[in-house]
Amino acid sequence: ISFILFFLILPLSSSASTNFFSPQSMAYILQPDSFNKNRTLAVKALSECDRDLVVTDYAYNGEAGGKWTKEDISKIRAGKSGRKVVAYISIGEAEDYRPYWKRGWKAGAPAFLCTENPDWKGNFKVKYWDKEWQEIILGYIDQIVDQGFDGVYLDIVDGFEFFEEKDGKYEDNRPNPETGKTYRQDMIKWVMTIAGHARAKAGPSFLVIPQNGSQLLEFPEYSSEVSAIGIEDLFTEGSKLQKKDHVDYILGYLLPFRKSGKSVLLIEYGTNDKSKAASRSGAGKNGFTLLITDRNLKTLGEAVINHDNAGE
Repeated sequence: ISFILFFLILPLSSSASTNFFSPQSMAYILQPDSFNKNRTLAVKALSECDRDLVVTDYAYNGEAGGKWTKEDISKIRAGKSGRKVVAYISIGEAEDYRPYWKRGWKAGAPAFLCTENPDWKGNFKVKYWDKEWQEIILGYIDQIVDQGFDGVYLDIVDGFEFFEEKDGKYEDNRPNPETGKTYRQDMIKWVMTIAGHARAKAGPSFLVIPQNGSQLLEFPEYSSEVSAIGIEDLFTEGSKLQKKDHVDYILGYLLPFRKSGKSVLLIEYGTNDKSKAASRSGAGKNGFTLLITDRNLKTLGEAVINHDNAGE
């Protein structure tokens, strides 16, 4: 593991964390029962992984009683001073392997359920502004708080992009006829609803970390509310390097956020030396916390800590 060091300080906001949040390394395990077949050993391995931030599913597995307990979370957290343990939850897609999924559900029934994601079988786009969907997710947020997690890691925040595409054309800030707002504004409102709901119960230091959807960072009410942002596939996509226009476009949103003092958590899935080197170089130049790992998120991967302070 390479070791690069930098320190991040969060600016204060009315409801966001008032604590310093400076993760220099992270773990991202979404299949804990594949990471280690023994639950006790999985807790031990995560406790001993020497990462500042641990992102994991809210449950060790999908069986009855499979949720992480408060004791599990406490043990994982105690493995390193200052460590935060946050729970993954998808807020822009419904997953047919979750307990909330009901037999007979299909696109259009319930009304919030849209088409299946062709890249991830069993995942369905949702109308994330729908009250019924939001009540389901807020129930899980309550559960995550009760389990003792330090925050939430919100996936499919970029779900607004699905609705901005029509007839093969994308329109930034496309209006949502169901709400009278744009799809981006609806996602911002949804993330801020989650943040307010969780922090009302857990306190202002509860972390709210969206993954992707960097375009939303241009809205001050959003960027001030979130604790950090996770970004996938910025510099590479598997063995391939991303095109310069893709990188420049995303960096246009990330760099002002990073310069404000908040963390950019970069997750790359490089599969060869060239792509991994590109990820390390890009993260180092911009002061991002880097994790190079497997696409299925079953392993600890390689944590790269930034020595350079280039983002400061």
